Amino acid sequence: MQKIILMIAFIYCYKNLSAQNINPGILTKTWNANWIDVPGAKPHDYGVYHFRKNFILNEQPQQFIIHVSADNRYKLFVNGEMVAFGPAKGDLYHWNFETVDIAHFLKKGKNIVAAIVWNFGEEKPVWQISYQTAFILQGNTNAEEVMNTDESWKCMQDTAYSALQPQLIYTYYAAGAGEKINMNNYPQSWMVVNYNDSGWQYAHELFVGVPKNVNHWSTGWMLVPRSIPMMELTQQRLQKIRLQQNINVNENFLQGNHSINIPAHTTVHFLFDQSFLTTAFPVLNFSKGKNADISLTYAEALYINEADSVDWRMQHQKGNRNEIENKHINGAKDEIISNGSNAQSFTALGFRTYRYVALDITTQDEDLIIDDFYGMYTGYPFKLNSIFTSSDTSLNKIIEVGWRTARLDAQETYTDCPYYEQLQYIGDTRIQAMVSLYNSGDDRLMRNAITQIANSTLAEGVTESRFPHNIHQEIPTFSLIWISMLHDYYIYHGDSAFIKDQLRIERQVLSFFNKFQNTDGSLHNVPYWNFTDWVEAPGWDGGVAPIDSNGNSALMDLQLLMAYEAAEDLEKNIGINVYASEYTAQINQLKKSIIKNYWNNEKKLFSDTKEKKYYSQHANALAILTDVTNGERAHNLGKKLLNDTSLTNASVYFRYYLFQALNKAGFGNGYLNWLGIWKQNLAMGLTTWAEIDDINNARSDCHAWGCSPNIELYRIVLGIDSDAPGFSKVKIEPNLGALTNASGSIPHPNGNIKTSYILQNGKWNIDITLPSKITGRLIWKGKEYVLKDGENKFVF
Repeated sequence: MQKIILMIAFIYCYKNLSAQNINPGILTKTWNANWIDVPGAKPHDYGVYHFRKNFILNEQPQQFIIHVSADNRYKLFVNGEMVAFGPAKGDLYHWNFETVDIAHFLKKGKNIVAAIVWNFGEEKPVWQISYQTAFILQGNTNAEEVMNTDESWKCMQDTAYSALQPQLIYTYYAAGAGEKINMNNYPQSWMVVNYNDSGWQYAHELFVGVPKNVNHWSTGWMLVPRSIPMMELTQQRLQKIRLQQNINVNENFLQGNHSINIPAHTTVHFLFDQSFLTTAFPVLNFSKGKNADISLTYAEALYINEADSVDWRMQHQKGNRNEIENKHINGAKDEIISNGSNAQSFTALGFRTYRYVALDITTQDEDLIIDDFYGMYTGYPFKLNSIFTSSDTSLNKIIEVGWRTARLDAQETYTDCPYYEQLQYIGDTRIQAMVSLYNSGDDRLMRNAITQIANSTLAEGVTESRFPHNIHQEIPTFSLIWISMLHDYYIYHGDSAFIKDQLRIERQVLSFFNKFQNTDGSLHNVPYWNFTDWVEAPGWDGGVAPIDSNGNSALMDLQLLMAYEAAEDLEKNIGINVYASEYTAQINQLKKSIIKNYWNNEKKLFSDTKEKKYYSQHANALAILTDVTNGERAHNLGKKLLNDTSLTNASVYFRYYLFQALNKAGFGNGYLNWLGIWKQNLAMGLTTWAEIDDINNARSDCHAWGCSPNIELYRIVLGIDSDAPGFSKVKIEPNLGALTNASGSIPHPNGNIKTSYILQNGKWNIDITLPSKITGRLIWKGKEYVLKDGENKFVF
């Protein structure tokens, strides 16, 4: 395809050329540019299309800003070099456009701007919303409008592409089809100035671009400026060739300085190992080999060969992820047919998720030369701005793997997993957003998530469980967690104006639940899928906690209570007092009814239902977190959480809440003893955290809802927490366990918070540094000490 796509300029663009110098008229008036498509193309079907326009400049400009978008997706090139891809995920009422300054790529004289646009039709990912195939480009001012999309643009449908379904994926898969490309039909070098487009059609104009909130008759997309930065793009070389059949290749190939010659009439197989999971655009450069078939299969892990087992789970076991013996690969695929020319190049339209890549080649009458094979890592451009060190070096590996997991699950939105779904679920996202704040300090993807979920709200008041998406799914408990996530943002980052604008959604969600509250405040028969946690235990069904015959559930009531408490705090401080008072009354009533309905005084536990049949860590942890119980009773309940083996255990996801509850109950010093499942992941060769506790049978090998150690090693162990809205005050309450030294820092809206704890000669030397104008308190063995801004030193 185009080898030039992934050169140095490609990377330069994404680090330097994203622009937000938007002419106010772009947001307040209809655009002069038109949405365009290819005449005769079916607007909703699978298709890949090329658009291009030549124009002449009398001199190279100092600035040349354009705005660009498409449906489904696009990659934009200027004079053969890629300058943007998108649009960032959104919905039809909030359709993103990218703003890019392309002056660096322009030159005096003839220039070409070109785009590849694709619509995967029925094969598109579940996260992809679509109106129809289309492309639009609008100049920022009159000077740039020479590039506006209209009927002067040339275009064609690329018949080289077809959809390719994943191979033998045994479980729910929602990330869309792969690509099959026949290079014999591909318009080589279509994006360069001297390409002959005389056989192309002129574009068909649909209608003008319309920004959101502009009064206009147009249907289609309501355009909004992208609110997040461009995705990172960094070259990533494959690390190992783990297997090769019918060929013997020097591993120097992996460094890009050695080609592979595949003889004619040969079938070969390679298994490449990145050595860690990644999200990347695969790049395969090759030459010759007319009509050779090249197949790429991408996998997080290999599957154990158990095809004859009657137990389907035995057929899907992964074992140790580092091991390849007696295993096979299944998964997402791409396929290329060579056209026999030199300097062909394939890069997928979308990123792929893989640790392992199988490369299978069958040549015909001509040798095929593989010139290079590597990936371009892509993801949200988070920077790791936190530090953690301690006398237990194994904790560094947990933070490393957690950070990788969090990064792979952060693209244009947070995602539950990068391989199977790529969907922004609220339950996952709350934890991921806290990882972002504690490890990076970058709040933009969190704000984006809060806004997008708010935009998904149904008329009846509940939000979608995940958004954006094209298949509706409602998890009302996740709508409650959205309120808690909004409160997290209020406590840890601030921006009252942004939060205040979201309170209307908080009120709608709670109004929805109010319709299902009994006279005592408890819930009954809440519709939709009321997921709490993936556990297999009596009374649990598909992630839904036990519900009694009258439709009551302690987990439903407790999650509603948690949301009311978050909403009360928001309304009391930046909202409307009437709502705060209403929520206070609801809180008081719910606490009483939860104790009355679910407390078992004989067992000294909260049950999952009124029938007192099922008991879980989930219900009892939430009872502590919501202050249904406190003081000595909460402490005793914490002992039960740690020691009562009859309780249904929380999964790696819900341990986020369990560990906070144990810390609140006074058991934070045991946190380092609770990391067993993460250490099991490491022992099983994972480089990201598995979706569930059953690591051997886990579907996804990368679920960021398991990244809570990247929060709690700072919040519980180092003890760094917000003590007032916007992190305007700091609470330091360390739980060092058996550590003899620990230190670290986290980003704060005003700078960095640093802590250091060193045990010397039986005394703790403590050094705490707070940002300018930020004060707080240190809690050490039950006593409080004042913290001023700057450096604070203590010896205990």
